[in-house]
Amino acid sequence: MTDAVSFSPPLALASLSGEADADWAQAGANYAGAAFLGGIALDEDSRAAARDLVARDRSEFLPDDPLAFIDRQLEALSDVPIQPAFNVRSATIEPVADAARVCRDRDAYLEINAHCRQDELCAVGCGETLLKDSDRLAEYVTRAAETGAIVGVKVRAEVPGIDLPTLARDLERAGADFVHIDAMDTESVIADVVDTTDLFVIANNGVRDDATVREYVDYGADAVSVGRPSDKPAALERIRAAVDRQFGLEQVR
Repeated sequence: MTDAVSFSPPLALASLSGEADADWAQAGANYAGAAFLGGIALDEDSRAAARDLVARDRSEFLPDDPLAFIDRQLEALSDVPIQPAFNVRSATIEPVADAARVCRDRDAYLEINAHCRQDELCAVGCGETLLKDSDRLAEYVTRAAETGAIVGVKVRAEVPGIDLPTLARDLERAGADFVHIDAMDTESVIADVVDTTDLFVIANNGVRDDATVREYVDYGADAVSVGRPSDKPAALERIRAAVDRQFGLEQVR
């Protein structure tokens, strides 16, 4: 496991497009050790895709200046006891490097989105399309990592033609520090990636209670993340308690 990534408790709030902002992260800071803000579209094509998503009633962040928005959001968390990170989408590389510099200067992690599967985003080369183009994704990682930022990638299991352990190894070689895996219904893929790389592995999907946290712990995950319940204090309290028990942290609360 890389030493670059560390947060405690090992529970992250996973990005919810159009909802995961600084206020959301602050509200979850009593329960989680990290918060992945965003996702946010950075370049012209990804922003056009995001506008199309809004037109069909999805929530998206569409500030006039995405980099300034990232900076303001991270500044708002400067005194909040949570590790911030920003999930970004882009059809081109340079804006990712620019966002990485902002994250670096704010002591935040940069998360490259190779996860979203909405048609509009995939059509312009973002999200899952980027996941399927491993050379381009690795180049994104390299350019971002060259800024000195801590860089990771959000990925999805069960994508035809994608071998996640092999991809994760390639991303590690490109300079990634962590991988955030939406395991879908193949939770054992976490163990495959853990066995293949030294990346910090965050397991996502279905984290709700002791049983679901325990499964990911048994597969070797360094942390788990929660998505849809991340704005529900009662759910977060229950999940945090499960994380403390299953990671053996009860005595340090």
